Amino acid sequence: MSKLEIGVLVGLGGAEEEMKKVADLGLRCCQVCSWNPSSWTDDVGRQLTAARKKHGVKVSTFWAGYTGPCAWNFSQGPGTIGLVPPEHREHRVAELKAAGDFAAKFKLPSITTHVGFLPEDPADAKYAGAVEAIAEVARHCDSLGVGFLFETGQETPVTLLRTIERIGLKNLGINLDTANLILYGKGNPVDALDVFGRYVRDLHVKDGLFPTDGEHLGREVPVGEGKVDFPAVITRLKALGYTGPLTIEREISGTQQIADIKQAIAFLKKLI
Repeated sequence: MSKLEIGVLVGLGGAEEEMKKVADLGLRCCQVCSWNPSSWTDDVGRQLTAARKKHGVKVSTFWAGYTGPCAWNFSQGPGTIGLVPPEHREHRVAELKAAGDFAAKFKLPSITTHVGFLPEDPADAKYAGAVEAIAEVARHCDSLGVGFLFETGQETPVTLLRTIERIGLKNLGINLDTANLILYGKGNPVDALDVFGRYVRDLHVKDGLFPTDGEHLGREVPVGEGKVDFPAVITRLKALGYTGPLTIEREISGTQQIADIKQAIAFLKKLI
C-alpha cells in the first residue's frame, strides 16, 4: 500500500455496489463495515473478494460491530457499548471471534471495533473484565494471523495505551478516528498521537465539535469544518513513520455524504 493512500469507509453488504463506489471516487483503498454478524457468510465473503478484484480495491480492515443495545451518548453508552458491560460480553466475544474468522478466510488483514467506555481506573472490576474479554478476541485473531484494532474515542488515550500494554500481543493496533476523541470529549488527535502514535495502523478521517452538554456527544461535521487540526495530524503521522491509509468516514447517507467525501478527498490531497 502506498504511503498515506486515501481510502473510504463503506458497507459490507452489496459488495459490487460498494467497491464500485470506491473506484468511482478515484480511490483504491477502503474499510468495510458491518454490524450484522449473521451476514458474515461465505457467500458474502466471496462476493466481496470478487468485487475487490474487479474494481482493484484493497481492504485495509474489517470494521466489525456486534448485536445488542448501543446507545451513543454519555448516560447509557457506558452500559451498552462494547465489551465493558458484563451482560453483553459473552455473545460479543463470540461475534468478534467470528469477525476474525471471516477476515482470515477472505484475506482481510485485521478487524476493528469499539471495545466500549473503558474505565480510567485500572482497579475497576469492569476494566479487568473488559481487558480479559478483549484479550480473548485478540488471541483468537492472532492465531489466525489477523490484527485487532481499537477504534478510538470512548476511552482516554492513556487508558487505551494501558490496555494495549496489559494485553501485550503484537497483533494489537489502533484505528485513530480523528473526530471521536473530540466528539467524546476525551482529547484531541494531535496530542493523542504523542501517547499512542506508534500503535496507529489505520485512520478514520473525520471531523467534529466538542460536546456542549454532559449527555450528548459532540457533532460530526464535514472534514475541515470542525476542531481537528488535520495539517498537524498529517505532520505528526509522517514523523511517526506512518504509512497506512487515510480512510474517510462521513456518518450521513445519500448524495450529501458523497459530496462531503469528495470534498474530503480534495482537502487531503492538498495535505499529502
